Amino acid sequence: METNWKQQITNLAKTADHRTLATWAANCAEHVLPYFEDRHPNEKRPRLAIEASRAWIRGEITVGHARDAAFAAHAAARDVIADRISCHIARATGHAAATAHVPTHAIHAANYAAKAIPTEPFWQYEELKRLLVD
Repeated sequence: METNWKQQITNLAKTADHRTLATWAANCAEHVLPYFEDRHPNEKRPRLAIEASRAWIRGEITVGHARDAAFAAHAAARDVIADRISCHIARATGHAAATAHVPTHAIHAANYAAKAIPTEPFWQYEELKRLLVD
């Protein structure tokens, strides 16, 4: 029987606090970001969205600034829409930054990363478990 990673991740995510979810979302998006950066080395908005997410986690920027970075990453996704993998990765980074505003965006970040790279859910689940015990 195939493991239902999406449901297991969703159940585990319900036990996490806001900052843990933001950290996990940033980690999920950053884990697949090299695929985007290899294809679009001059496009910095997805990387900046992850940096904004981490800055929010550290208390260095406001939710509004993180949301601005999320919107910019989603604009980058629209700019590369013909490249589905890159588009999904940019959306993952946008949702990672948006997690500062609404914690449930973390699941969307993970889902978009998994749409880009289908082998990601196992890593995502293990990463969330690791963050919850640290």
